[in-house]
Amino acid sequence: MALSPDPVRGTAISMSADRNSALSGNGLAVASMLAWAAGFPAAEVLLQSWSPVGLLAARLGLAVLVLLPIWLMLDGPSRILRARWGWAMIVGAFGFGCPMFLLILAQKLTDPVTVVIIASCAPLIATLLELKAGTRRLSWNFGLGVLVSIIGGLIATSAVAPAQLGLGALCAVVSVVFFSWGSMTTARDFPELSQTGRATITLIGGFAMAVILCFAAGLLGMEVIPEVAIDGQQIGMLGIYALISLGLSQILFVASVGKLGVALASFHMNIAPFYVMLIMIVLGDEWNSTRALGAGIVAVAVVLAQDRRPRSAQIG
Repeated sequence: MALSPDPVRGTAISMSADRNSALSGNGLAVASMLAWAAGFPAAEVLLQSWSPVGLLAARLGLAVLVLLPIWLMLDGPSRILRARWGWAMIVGAFGFGCPMFLLILAQKLTDPVTVVIIASCAPLIATLLELKAGTRRLSWNFGLGVLVSIIGGLIATSAVAPAQLGLGALCAVVSVVFFSWGSMTTARDFPELSQTGRATITLIGGFAMAVILCFAAGLLGMEVIPEVAIDGQQIGMLGIYALISLGLSQILFVASVGKLGVALASFHMNIAPFYVMLIMIVLGDEWNSTRALGAGIVAVAVVLAQDRRPRSAQIG
C-alpha cells in the first residue's frame, strides 16, 4: 500500500480543498509563530524580577481571564457546560501547564537561544507522536522535510552559542514532548468546541496546574511573587506574554494543527528564531543573515513535506 505524507483521513478530499486547507493551515501556523516569538523578549524582561512559577501563573491567569468571556460568546453556556472538562483539565495540566513552566525554567537557566535550539526538535517529536497514534503515514518527502526542518532550525539558532546546557536543556526537551502531545490532543479530542474554546478549556487546565505549582513552591519556601513592585513596563510585557504570545498564539496553533497535523504545524516553530530577530531589529538590534538563511531552509522543508505527488510515485 502506498504511504502518504499527509495525515490519515477517513474520507476522500478533493485536491482543491486539500490545497486550500494546507494554505490556510500554513498561514495560521505563521501567524501563531509570530505571536509566540513576541513572548521571548517579553519573558527576558519579566524573568529579571519574576520567579518562573509566579510568571507561569500570571501568564495563564491573564490569558484565561480574557479568553473565557470570548469563548462564552462564541460557543454559548450550554456547549461549555457539556464540554469534556475532566479530560480537558488533564490535557491542559500536562500538555500546557507543565510544559510552559519547564520552558520558562529553561529560559531562566539558559537563554532564549538555547530554548529555541531545543525547540527545533519539535517536528521530529511531533512526527513520532503522530506515527504512534496512527494519524500519519510516512513518505520519503515528509521524512526529508522533517530532517531539513531540523537543520534549518539549527542554522537559524547557530549565530549565537547557547550559554549553557544541562538541566535547562533537559527542561526544554521535556517541554517540547508534552506540548506536542497537548497540541495534538487538543485539536483532536474537542471537535464540538470552536478553536477559541479548544484553546481556552485546556489553558484553564494549565492554569489549575500553575496554581498547584505556586502553592507547592510557597510551602517549600520559594519565592512566588515578583521581587520588585510591578510597574507599567512589567504590565505591558505581561500583556504581550500572556495575551499575544500565549492566548492568540495558542488559538492559531490549535487551528493550524487541525488542518495540517501537529508534525507539519511544528515545522514552523523552527522559523521562530528569525521572527525573534525581526522583533529585535524593531527594538534596535541588527540583521542576522544566518538566521534568515535558517528560516529560508525551514520554508523549503515545509514545501517538501507537503509535496503532493501522484500515489504511484510514493513509497509502497
